[in-house]
Amino acid sequence: MARQAINPGDDAQKVLIIKLSALGDFVLAMGVMKAVRDHHPSAQITLLTTPPFEQFAKTCPWFDQVETDGRPKDTSGTTSLLRRLRTAKYDIVYDFQNSGRTGKYFQALWPNPPLWSGAVSGCAFPHETPHRLEMHSIERLAEQISLAGIGPEGGYPYGQAPLADFSWIEPALRNTPRLKPAFFSLHGPYALLIPGSSAHRTAKRWPEENYVELAKWLVTQGITPVVIGGSAESLIGNKVVRAEPKAKTLCTRTDLFQVAELGRQAHLVIGNDTGPMHMATLAGAPGVALFATSESNPDLARPRGSNVVVVQAETLEDVSSEDVFQAIRALDVIPKS
Repeated sequence: MARQAINPGDDAQKVLIIKLSALGDFVLAMGVMKAVRDHHPSAQITLLTTPPFEQFAKTCPWFDQVETDGRPKDTSGTTSLLRRLRTAKYDIVYDFQNSGRTGKYFQALWPNPPLWSGAVSGCAFPHETPHRLEMHSIERLAEQISLAGIGPEGGYPYGQAPLADFSWIEPALRNTPRLKPAFFSLHGPYALLIPGSSAHRTAKRWPEENYVELAKWLVTQGITPVVIGGSAESLIGNKVVRAEPKAKTLCTRTDLFQVAELGRQAHLVIGNDTGPMHMATLAGAPGVALFATSESNPDLARPRGSNVVVVQAETLEDVSSEDVFQAIRALDVIPKS
């Protein structure tokens, strides 16, 4: 745009945030989504997302409205979405998905688009720095909102970007018993084991037998191993429990609220490069993150938190159980006998 854009701040009445998926990316964006809420305290803020995040986002206090058709399945759905975006007349839009799809949403709103923060050419607050794709998602999104006028003058110093805050979960759900470890019969120190990842990207999956060995070792350290995940992880969860009866599997039994709360109260978490790993460590769990460098760069995608160690190799088959045991020792979380 030719004009010099100014962020409307508290004068904004209607704000749109776009974040469609996936879980890890959604969680990593929660820090900047809260920063948007703080910057526009009086605005009605709408989140455009996808169905898996509907209930979680509707409970979160940062959004006044949640729409889940951000990825329409057909032309009719796209037409309906674009019509709604035009009619809404948002004062400012924050595109945290920054995909080809959401870029097309912006282009479709010409010739009079709202103020727009994103990586699309021609928007009011373009994020076009040459290094943006060489940044961790958290720092990249922090730089994006900084360029849109949110945050400290000169941008967020490295390491001070906004992080996800899950402190709202307990009060929002009235401290329901299902948020407590005891709801799952967990008493004493426990470790979350997160073996999930894309099934077709086998290099990113630590072998099942290693998780079995890890579970047995954790029990000797006085820590209960707890496998979490979806239906795809049920087989490995059952395999761990058969091999180590003191372990537990909660696969398919936890929602996003429970993953965050279990992470906050966990003794530690060990897992592959996957969404629940990001959620658990940002919730407060000390963590050991397993990375296959042939698939992803830990510098750009590692889980964040106050106490996280990365164990990496070209493929996770090259990571031994002893490598992980040593990383856990480095966290200094083993209960003192």
